[in-house]
Parts: sequence; C-alpha cells; structure tokens
Amino acid sequence: MEPSSLVRISKFLSLILRHNPSKIGLNLDEHGWADVEELLHKINGHGMHLDRPTLEQVVEQNDKKRFAFSPDGQKIRASQGHSIQVDLQLEPASPPDVLYHGTAQRFQSSILEKGLLPGKRQHVHLSKDESTARSVGQRHGKPVIFQVDARQMEVDGYPFFLSANGVWLTAAVPPGYLMLIEEDPK
Repeated sequence: MEPSSLVRISKFLSLILRHNPSKIGLNLDEHGWADVEELLHKINGHGMHLDRPTLEQVVEQNDKKRFAFSPDGQKIRASQGHSIQVDLQLEPASPPDVLYHGTAQRFQSSILEKGLLPGKRQHVHLSKDESTARSVGQRHGKPVIFQVDARQMEVDGYPFFLSANGVWLTAAVPPGYLMLIEEDPK
C-alpha cells in the first residue's frame, strides 16, 4: 500500500482510538482497547476499506509506534495521547534526569508562566532527547524546546510513566522545573 494511504489510515485510527471512537460507533474498554474485528467492521462500514493485513502494516510501520496490539492480537489501542478517559495501566517509572518538551514558540510565554499542562490530553508528553522534542515542536510552528528537571520532579513526588512507544508522561510540569533551551542563532 502507498505510504500516503497508510498515513491517512493512521490519522483516522488516531482520531478513533485516541479521541472519538463514537464517530464510527466503536466501543473501547476502560483501558482503551478495541476489538480488532469490530474496529475493522466499523471502519469499513464508515466508507474506508481496511483489512487485517493493512491494519498490521499501519501498526508496524508507524514511525511513532502510536498503536499496539494486545498480546493475543485480538485487540488494539493507541499507546498514548488520549483526550478521552482511559486507564493505560501504566506503572510509575523512574525517568532520566532530564526530559524535553517541544512546542511552538507562540506557547512559550504561557508555559513559562503556568508550566506544561496536558490541555485536552490526559498527560503532558515528554521526550528523552532534544532532537525528538524539536521534531514534535516543528509540527506546530517555529519550535522551542524546554528542558525538564525530571529527577527533581520525581524526588518531589511527581509520578512519571513510560508509554508503550517510549513517550514519557506526567500530569503536569510546574514552571520551576522548566528551563528554556536557547536556540542556536544560525
């Protein structure tokens, strides 16, 4: 299948599995899992053709590993990024000393004042390296990168979670744990 078709399917799956399963009448369980056969049936009934091999290709080839199958392969869910309430059953994990958050420059002042807030999502998403954060920030405009003192946050009692696709999650990051990384003036 053409890469552009896989991207279109991936975006639709993100919409359905992270934000709006009711768009196709799909039911997710409390942990965000959808029955694969029901998903395929509902998507096909919604005017998009999707079969099991193509779904497997989308899951396998997604560069950000946004989706995961259950161990038995009968269910699928988004790995993180939900705006609907789901319990991903993540256990608290010790983060690296420093994590990063990339966003658009237009949000810089608000973040410096209020910290990082989850917005419509359940968690703030953090990256383990600056280059990933920069890539995320570029999707929204001119990027700015914040360094997060994750070690001190953990010492101060803030829990962190590591999603199945390697994204670090936390409820919020107060401004005192943030440092704006200055851009290289090239």
